[in-house]
Amino acid sequence: MTILIVAIVVLLLLIITIASLYFYQVAIARTTKEFLNDNPDLQSSELPEAANVFINEAREWWNSQNFEYWEMDSDDGIHLQAYYLAACEHSDKTAIIAHGYTGNAIEMSSFAKLYYEQLGYNVLLPDGRAHGRSGGKYIGFGWPERKDYQKWIQRAIEVNGADTQIVLHGVSMGGATVMMTSGERLPVNVKAVVEDCGYTSVKDELSFQLKRMYHLPTFPILHATSLLTKLRAGYFFGEASALKQVRKSHTPTLFIHGDNDTFVPTEMVHIVYENSPVEKGLYIVPGAGHAEAYRVNPEKYESVVADFIGRFVK
Repeated sequence: MTILIVAIVVLLLLIITIASLYFYQVAIARTTKEFLNDNPDLQSSELPEAANVFINEAREWWNSQNFEYWEMDSDDGIHLQAYYLAACEHSDKTAIIAHGYTGNAIEMSSFAKLYYEQLGYNVLLPDGRAHGRSGGKYIGFGWPERKDYQKWIQRAIEVNGADTQIVLHGVSMGGATVMMTSGERLPVNVKAVVEDCGYTSVKDELSFQLKRMYHLPTFPILHATSLLTKLRAGYFFGEASALKQVRKSHTPTLFIHGDNDTFVPTEMVHIVYENSPVEKGLYIVPGAGHAEAYRVNPEKYESVVADFIGRFVK
């Protein structure tokens, strides 16, 4: 009987270990995320043709710009790259824009165009670690990236001067990244944060997806994968919390989310909003799925963003 119990325990540990290795490779490691290709939560809603035109125009605009390529090394030695575009006329305003999971800076072209063309900002768009042109073997879901963004902020100040005013704007994982960044000690140059459909924490989001996509309980797989992530990437899922960072923030924040978001549940934005102690705004976009808020109603989105950041950037 004792041998049988030991055998069962060993088998369970082996299964858990294999599962954690699998989910680390799927979610954290720098690999092609094919599991997202047919995810119904990421399929576009029934958007009007104008939404496609909007995206195509932004891509064409991006391709017509003469971006500078910025480079730096993260504190843990990862080589990072970013796109920078100085405003047509000298500006003391800079937007630093954060892309989402598996994305890259180019996918944020519509946001870059908004800040550059309509608001007269310089724009800086980093490729996150393990994304785009940047190096890195693992995805940090915004947690180690918050330190990277602190360095990009300093770089923007060095280039544009001590009086430059900075807005952080991120979507999805980028939204979580700018929220996590907001909880750090930031220079007074950072005047506002705009987060669009970010999650409360890595633990919350991965727990949600583990149940929704794989119909599996959180324990013990998520805990084992979190331990593996700590060993390989340096962070536990539980410590990677946008919610905890938002509670420490001193930067005015606009929270945006689609009311039809089933990838990062809409309820998460209400949690971070309610826990934010700073001057804040909340914009829930009717009919928008995940990361669709801007495409669903561009004019309203632009107006809400411009009005909010205009209160703090002069």
